[in-house]
Amino acid sequence: MPAACESVLEDIEDIVSAEDLKPHDRQFVRKNVFPKVRKRNSQKNVQTDDEPPSDSVIPGVQKIWIRTWGCSHNNSDGEYMAGQLAAYGYKITDNSAEADLWLLNSCTVKNPAEDHFRNSIKKAQEGKKKVVLAGCVPQAQPRQEYLKGLSIIGVQQIDRVVEVVEETIKGHSVRLLGQKKDNGKRLGGARLDLPKIRKNPLIEIISINTGCLNACTYCKTKHARGDLASYPIEELVDRAKQSFQEGVCEIWLTSEDTGAYGRDIGTDLPTLLWKLVEVIPEGAMLRLGMTNPPYILEHLEEMAKILNHPRVYAFLHIPVQSASDSVLMDMKREYCVADFKQVVDFLKEKVPGITIATDIICGFPGETDEDFQETMKLVELYRFPSLFINQFYPRPGTPAAKMPQVPAAVKKQRTKDLSQLFHSYNPYDHKVGERQRVLVTEESFDSNYYVAHNSFYEQVLVPKDPLLMGKMVEVNIYEAGKHFMKGQPVSDARVHTASISRPLAKGEVSGLTEEFRRSAQNGTNWKAQPSAEIPVKTRLSSWMALQLPWQQGGGGLKILSVSLALLAVLVMFYYGGMKTEL
Repeated sequence: MPAACESVLEDIEDIVSAEDLKPHDRQFVRKNVFPKVRKRNSQKNVQTDDEPPSDSVIPGVQKIWIRTWGCSHNNSDGEYMAGQLAAYGYKITDNSAEADLWLLNSCTVKNPAEDHFRNSIKKAQEGKKKVVLAGCVPQAQPRQEYLKGLSIIGVQQIDRVVEVVEETIKGHSVRLLGQKKDNGKRLGGARLDLPKIRKNPLIEIISINTGCLNACTYCKTKHARGDLASYPIEELVDRAKQSFQEGVCEIWLTSEDTGAYGRDIGTDLPTLLWKLVEVIPEGAMLRLGMTNPPYILEHLEEMAKILNHPRVYAFLHIPVQSASDSVLMDMKREYCVADFKQVVDFLKEKVPGITIATDIICGFPGETDEDFQETMKLVELYRFPSLFINQFYPRPGTPAAKMPQVPAAVKKQRTKDLSQLFHSYNPYDHKVGERQRVLVTEESFDSNYYVAHNSFYEQVLVPKDPLLMGKMVEVNIYEAGKHFMKGQPVSDARVHTASISRPLAKGEVSGLTEEFRRSAQNGTNWKAQPSAEIPVKTRLSSWMALQLPWQQGGGGLKILSVSLALLAVLVMFYYGGMKTEL
């Protein structure tokens, strides 16, 4: 087997060099080929036609371990990559030790997440694993020292993960970091109808847009996801329909800022949501993702109506980050504390019982003790049931990283103080004794309960009765904790089967068409030839000849590469039982 290529391939097409035969030349090369009949050898160690040669690498048969960090958008990307790889024949494994290749899907929001990512790369290399990197870290800073020589799949190129994995398994380093565009206009990303493996077969995560309209001084994600690019409404509705047909009973809408959806394509979030609720079956629910205050302000009336819809959770995640206007200005958040309060107060009035979740950064550069006390007062005022507390970490390349920093000890103490305030109140005590309708979708971390959510997306633990999974049931609340309630199903209550179809099995690939099943089967039936018989770069191309169905019309290999590969395959088939010499 030739040594692995050390040079980095910026794209798959780079495996075809100027020295390789052109399609026209290869068409007539057969006149100079004189076949010989291969003599049969009865020795036991002779390679048979049914076995791959010992020095070949056959893509599509390896085991792949996928690790994802970060937000639900990143998790959705990970599900899509797993689905495409599994559909093409790779085995997705939960055992990192037995995997041939690690696909590491990173998050760049905070330093600890990137540290875990970096350590995983080191561990993979120590274990002699092949590595493909994905997510926001390599997209934002692909030239970091610890990423050198490794394959990277960009956040908008996840529909080409099969190509990158195949070349990486062969020893190449491939980097696809480009943007999806249509007539020069940036698109939301890869197609929504790609195969995927849902982490939870009952929950579909739909990214409605990528990027945002802000330029927050602390945010590294902007460097990776870029400016706002929204998917068309019809594509999102089609994706929701397909999900329900596959047994999904809960949809999460996600993006870097759902409130900004549609501004780049002449529509808005309420318009999308009204279209989506039309296709949600009885017993299924829709959960809205994070939205920043500036964009939700324009649609408060419509959003209140939507959040009161019986098939939409009365839940909204609105990050405030700080209750100091001076700190918000330094963050370039484009709103003031009064704007945030206006949104929260209006929704609390119009959507009784609504759950408002928020984020707070402790120790942002320039934050004074007085600034922090304003934040403490805001939390005391609203007593948020869900609060994400983050100690500030300066991210490389962001304006905030260059600002005068708050001492580490002060940041740590403020984080501790806010955490103590958050844990000083119990938001669900007053709900003990209530009768609630909940949707059961997953198992608890300790495996002792099933996890359900009520209409306000508050967590309710119920008994582990397999008949409850994927169902909407009524329960009596008998206990409350800081982050959950416990409920006992009511014996005489009606049970709603939310799904309109049987859910897919865990690990089953979503969205496969018969066309793809046939294509994948044909591709996996190809046989490799010994390395001495076919030029190295032609062999590297041959497995890429079959364009994946979701790449039709763009994003696949160039015509030259495909032509060379197809001809190479024909040669392999024609002379499969003969020995050639030029």
